Amino acid sequence: MATTTYSFAGKTILVTGGSRGIGRAVVKQLASAGARVVFTYSKDREAAETLLDETGNDSSRVSCVQADFTDRLAVAKMVANLLEEGPVHGVVNNAGILRDTPMYRMADEQWDTVLQVNLTSLHIILKNLIRPLAASRGSVVNLSSVTGIAGAAGQTNYAASKAGVIGLTKALAKEAGPLGIRVNAVAPGFIGTDMLESIPARRKRDLEKDIPLRRLGTPEEAASAVLFLLSEEASYINGAVLVVDGGLL
Repeated sequence: MATTTYSFAGKTILVTGGSRGIGRAVVKQLASAGARVVFTYSKDREAAETLLDETGNDSSRVSCVQADFTDRLAVAKMVANLLEEGPVHGVVNNAGILRDTPMYRMADEQWDTVLQVNLTSLHIILKNLIRPLAASRGSVVNLSSVTGIAGAAGQTNYAASKAGVIGLTKALAKEAGPLGIRVNAVAPGFIGTDMLESIPARRKRDLEKDIPLRRLGTPEEAASAVLFLLSEEASYINGAVLVVDGGLL
């Protein structure tokens, strides 16, 4: 596992989609760096509880909340509840879903749900956190994807949502920068998470051949990029998109 020397002591960080994959690695690295972490999960309570156990099972350091990111009001309520507990110093918008199918067969629900979870939820969260983040001189890291840069067949909804994350990041960096808030994005390539579990072994080998480093990335490697952008070591980086793809693009 990648290690970090960053210090987030005394800071409260929200991590959406934190129970699995890259989000899980972010939560663990932030906790080890001294942050108080609140992470969200959608349905997998068991995975969330396992992560709580792995991070010391101390609710004053790491806690979780179930949130339905397909529900605009539920997202707004989650943020309001978080703010009642105290100041927020950082946000990692990681929650995301796939509903892949060719565009000519894509149902409206597949399009709407992916855009709601992957993009609109960021608008809701950040709209409600701008003033608190300005007060704490906070930092935001949004998870995009190389698919949002290069596209991918069968993923028009996902690609559109992740391209939207990049546009949101760059625009909000200009709006929020004067308030002392930095807004950046990480665009992972093929990372060894649950999202790739359904891919046949042969397809994975083909993917690895397209990557100059000849391997998939790890959640920890992507998480390390997130922590860097979130940290004071990146204090003059704003509006950036850090691609973590082994050279794929």
